[in-house]
Amino acid sequence: MLRQPRTVWSVAFACVISFMGIGLVDPILKPIADELGAGPSEVSLLFTSYMAVMGVAMLGTGWVSSRIGPKWTLAIGLLLIITGSAMAGLQDGVAGIVAFRALWGLGNALFIATALATIVNAATGSVAEAIILYEAALGVGIAAGPLLGGWLGSMSWRLPFFGVAALMAIALIATLVTLPNEREERHPTPLSAPLRTLRDPGLLTVGVTALLYNFGFFTLLAFTPFALEMGALQIGLIFFGWGALLALSSVFVAPWVQRRVGTFTGIVVALSGFAVVLVVMGVFATSPGVLAAGVVIAGAFLGVNNTLITEAVMKVSDAERGTASAAYSFVRFTGGAVAPWLAGLLGEYALDLPFWVGAVAVLAAVGVLFLARQRLQVLDDEPDHGVEPVGSLTEARAVTIGDA
Repeated sequence: MLRQPRTVWSVAFACVISFMGIGLVDPILKPIADELGAGPSEVSLLFTSYMAVMGVAMLGTGWVSSRIGPKWTLAIGLLLIITGSAMAGLQDGVAGIVAFRALWGLGNALFIATALATIVNAATGSVAEAIILYEAALGVGIAAGPLLGGWLGSMSWRLPFFGVAALMAIALIATLVTLPNEREERHPTPLSAPLRTLRDPGLLTVGVTALLYNFGFFTLLAFTPFALEMGALQIGLIFFGWGALLALSSVFVAPWVQRRVGTFTGIVVALSGFAVVLVVMGVFATSPGVLAAGVVIAGAFLGVNNTLITEAVMKVSDAERGTASAAYSFVRFTGGAVAPWLAGLLGEYALDLPFWVGAVAVLAAVGVLFLARQRLQVLDDEPDHGVEPVGSLTEARAVTIGDA
């Protein structure tokens, strides 16, 4: 898995920086609210605008990438992230930050959908190994984001935004230098391709599962910092532990779980465990120690789920991988965009309410997943529960390029 071309490592590095943006704002949510005089529901819109724009924009990522190529799609996405993060740090009101977080989300949409397909198509080894590498980058980015946000945020809530802009500038240069210019003939993808792909019941069901799971995910991410009542650096350290455990479970635990019990059962167990953690956090919502432990422990379940459900998306549909990824991301991000705002609103009425609602949503995700059980079972009926042998990615990539 580690013997990859420099294209893969370049995109993976950019993924790390990109995913920092998800957890970066956690430690500074309360400082922003205190300094700008806003409530949890208002500040949580930093997540909502980011997610909503990113989800809708996912529908156009294939259309753009198929016309200008992955390299320039990634570059434009990174440039938009740099602009959005830098401008967000210059604002003096929540509305301005929310607006530029939306621009950040647009850049992330172009980047994330293209990055996953680029890593899968350029990597050596199996699809599973490529996805593990992608999830590892996700985990490292999510872990590093709160740590960087907490450290810089303890000095000023503006500095984390500027920090991301600087790191993304490095990622942009690395992408332009290391990614080759495509010489193959391009085959433009219709703008309607992701929506047509959602006609596939398996892909749609997995997407709705992720949508519901996002309610629990963003309750944890967007509301817990308010319930903890701690400083930016302390919250950053807690979410660093969460992200570190997420990364480790993505890389080491998820493949083991898949080999032992299969993709379907693995996702069910991971989501059920996450729901239990949210219930405990709801019961002990006034205990900072329990909430902190719950955040970190949740990382283990989320890492397993993220890897297995991403692999399921890549395999449950016959659609081209980039299109399938865009369709799936559209459903989960657009639908899940309301979760951060809703968690903040519910938390203004009762501290424990967001955790209970999040737990119910995650359990509902398990119920929806059972609708796709037959399709996922086909993967689990294969040798080693569908874990691919080394070398299969090269064959799969050849088939994908040939189909395109």
